[in-house]
Amino acid sequence: MLCFENRILRLIANGAPVQDTVHQLCQEVEALLPGVICTVMRIDPAGLLDPLAAPSLPAELSGAIGGLMMGPDAGSCGRAAYLRQPVFVTDISADPKWAKLRDLALAAGLKACWSAPITGQDGKPVGALALYFREPRSPLEPERTVIAQCVELCEIALRRHERVADRERRASVDGLTRLPNRAAFNMALASMACDAPGSWALFIVDLDNLKTVNDLFGHPAGDGLIRAAGERIAAAMLPDVTFRLGGDEFAVIVQYPEALTDLEARAGRIFAALEAPADCDGHVVVPAATIGGAVLAGNAAADVYQNADFALYHAKETGRGGFVRYWPGIGSRITHRLDAIRDVTAALAEGRIDAYYQPVVRLDTREIVGVEALCRLRTAAGEVIAASEFQDATSDVKVAAALTGRMLSIVAKDVRGWLDAGIPFQYVGVNVSTADFYAGDLTRKLEHSFGRAGVSLDHLILEVSENVSVGRRDKVISAEISRLRRSGVRVSLDDFGTGHASLTHLVSMPVDAIKIDRSFVAQLWPDDPAMVIVQGLIDIARQLDIRVVAEGIETEVQASQLWMMGCVLGQGFEFSRAVDRTAMTELLRRYAEGMDGAISLMSTHAMTRSLPELATGLRTGTYGAPR
Repeated sequence: MLCFENRILRLIANGAPVQDTVHQLCQEVEALLPGVICTVMRIDPAGLLDPLAAPSLPAELSGAIGGLMMGPDAGSCGRAAYLRQPVFVTDISADPKWAKLRDLALAAGLKACWSAPITGQDGKPVGALALYFREPRSPLEPERTVIAQCVELCEIALRRHERVADRERRASVDGLTRLPNRAAFNMALASMACDAPGSWALFIVDLDNLKTVNDLFGHPAGDGLIRAAGERIAAAMLPDVTFRLGGDEFAVIVQYPEALTDLEARAGRIFAALEAPADCDGHVVVPAATIGGAVLAGNAAADVYQNADFALYHAKETGRGGFVRYWPGIGSRITHRLDAIRDVTAALAEGRIDAYYQPVVRLDTREIVGVEALCRLRTAAGEVIAASEFQDATSDVKVAAALTGRMLSIVAKDVRGWLDAGIPFQYVGVNVSTADFYAGDLTRKLEHSFGRAGVSLDHLILEVSENVSVGRRDKVISAEISRLRRSGVRVSLDDFGTGHASLTHLVSMPVDAIKIDRSFVAQLWPDDPAMVIVQGLIDIARQLDIRVVAEGIETEVQASQLWMMGCVLGQGFEFSRAVDRTAMTELLRRYAEGMDGAISLMSTHAMTRSLPELATGLRTGTYGAPR
């Protein structure tokens, strides 16, 4: 026995692979105890059994044990690791712990199994040693001694292996994805030659839906998403090397000549690889990513990294789910966006965000049936700024979510005031952004704002632009829209016809209303294709029982044409620009459908002449601008 121990210790001391060491240990035990089958199982961090060495165990039984979760009924090894104490099964045929594996064991002629846990330095199980016998029996004292000595040797081998493996993982390998980590990336980047512009490029890949998956399904599912995405990105980018930088971010140093000639096509390989659903801890998730890229142009690798990061930031802020290649002017765009974020953040803190309203009217009676709430920023000097002027700020998730929250509170309070004034108010449309869906608390915001004001959500329609609703690769937004509609919230598809949508989206992602973009309304001339398109949309929407609102009506001719084409509702400068709540209150008192004595809403000019008190309220603004 002493010679046996020395041989195993020598293997450990010489740094032999742990598989070789425990394989030799099993063979030594089987030579020492004729007729015995010896195995060593490793326990992975998830508690799953992994056959590390089983030279004489039938492959079918070994494969069945591999992947089992340790537990009280997971055979001798699984129970020993679970309880962290030796388990002696003297008769496999009658022991319930072997119910899952009994038939395979008996078919192999194995009748008894003794197992002992192998623990790490922290006392947690890292493995289990097992001895199998061909007859039912209990261990004798010498055999118990052999088991104890073998367990001690296995602990030494596995602990040493774990220390070495941990050092290697910490130094250069990401523990979750097994990809090279940030430290390895930094070393690789530092080694890149920078004397030949265009000789290499860098992709920075950011997962778009990790936070959503973590929030909805838990971090185990998020880890599964990271692993699946890492595997697919690495495979798609071969022979170039993929690194996990941490969190939801990956990097690829691109050197493959064909890839350098068409970076967009190379990025497309990543998107294609991510399209298939992945099993993430039992949940089906479609990985989604945004990519920024930059090519070596100067003489510093750090500049390439910074440029790729700029490109990624721009891609995420202007439209997740795509690829952006760095260009020299991108820095100024980012600076402009950061300035807008700063200004809006200050306006939110100082209460300088407010809602203006534009009426939606019936084109036959010209009565007001609803309003659209448009976000406005009042500068420190008192100037009212339309949302189009600070739209870049809404690309920031926190700012956009804060704006929506503020707008919902303001709008709910105004609607409450109109209802209390006896106005038969119907609905208000409120714009929401991509960030509102990714934040995951849109329903809570709606219920909180309107509930606190005592206003039913029946008075609300969420307006979602095409680019928000269907211009993204993941399914989070369309799923959330469907969920909102199932809960009773109405949804309108804004700016229809200008983004990524097609008519199929009205089937795959049903909505309650569509708003025909003003660009089509402006082209309503005889023989113009816009006439055919608008007529077709109106007819299709009628068949699908979807309400149609025409945006940007600026002339009486346009209003009449739309009515004759079957469009019932419209909004635009012909009726009113966006006005403050005081002016909107007066408009509703005079022109709201269902109001006693309501009259037709004339053009802006006629209305201003007949209602001079509203002239100051009809401020110039950008119709239909984003929040």
